[in-house]
Amino acid sequence: MNSGNDPVYLGLWQSGELERWARQLTDELRSCRLCPRDCGADRKEDPRRAFCGVGLNALVSSANPHFGEEPPITGRRGSGTIFFAGCNMRCWFCQNADISHGRLGRPIPADKLATLMLYLQDLGCHNINVVTPSHVVPQILSALVMAVENGLRLPLVYNTGGYDSVETLRMLDSIVDIYMPDLKYAEPGPARRLSGAPDYPQVARAALREMHRQVGDLVVGPDGAATRGLLVRHLVLPHDMAGTEASMRFLAREISPDTCVNIMAQYRPSYMAYKRPEVNCPLTRADYETALEAARSQGLYRFTL
Repeated sequence: MNSGNDPVYLGLWQSGELERWARQLTDELRSCRLCPRDCGADRKEDPRRAFCGVGLNALVSSANPHFGEEPPITGRRGSGTIFFAGCNMRCWFCQNADISHGRLGRPIPADKLATLMLYLQDLGCHNINVVTPSHVVPQILSALVMAVENGLRLPLVYNTGGYDSVETLRMLDSIVDIYMPDLKYAEPGPARRLSGAPDYPQVARAALREMHRQVGDLVVGPDGAATRGLLVRHLVLPHDMAGTEASMRFLAREISPDTCVNIMAQYRPSYMAYKRPEVNCPLTRADYETALEAARSQGLYRFTL
């Protein structure tokens, strides 16, 4: 049984359910509907037809201790981040376009991905932080089975853009310890123009409800590192294109007033932003202060950097 200090996936691994779910999701790559794009591509045979362009093996851009995440994720020893290439969004201002859109990464089979997880644990990281995981959930679970068999015992952080299928998230119940989604947009217009996903607001809100149902509010251990829960990121965009007040109202009223939120100020025009005049400009201090006040006005108080 899970001792309470162990990651939640340990119980499913002991029962054999973790391996069963990994096999089931891998089989679904034959006609992939893992994410809201619902493209139906056979990612085992012809990944080029998939929206994400990623096949049976995940593409890994890098795997290292990361000290630039939020303090509850970084802790003192760093977060064991594995950056996956490819993405199910098409953000015109993407700051990692070479990885997300250009799919800059190496194909890594499940056993090698498991080895990376164990390597990060050996380095002393607080968690395994899978970045942009929505399109590679089967690959992550397959690797997790092998890693746990060889001694992995770190919390799993699901670090996502928020464009996640509720059906896939339900398969992650009792596997993911910490969800760290973006909440990018409150309205379909900006979501369509800037990320090619007009349904993003409704999809992300449903996903956040499911994430919170599974893990609750963020819990931080005595060492300052998170052990379980939800941490939401919201990137402030110029001219309030992200709809900050509406997003914060949703979090406070429909998720929890105790939601831990990072109101992010690091926007800069990147990639193809020059083709979108509304975001082809830097974020101003006034933009950020207005967004922060909007979050406070909705009763939120747990802010992190």
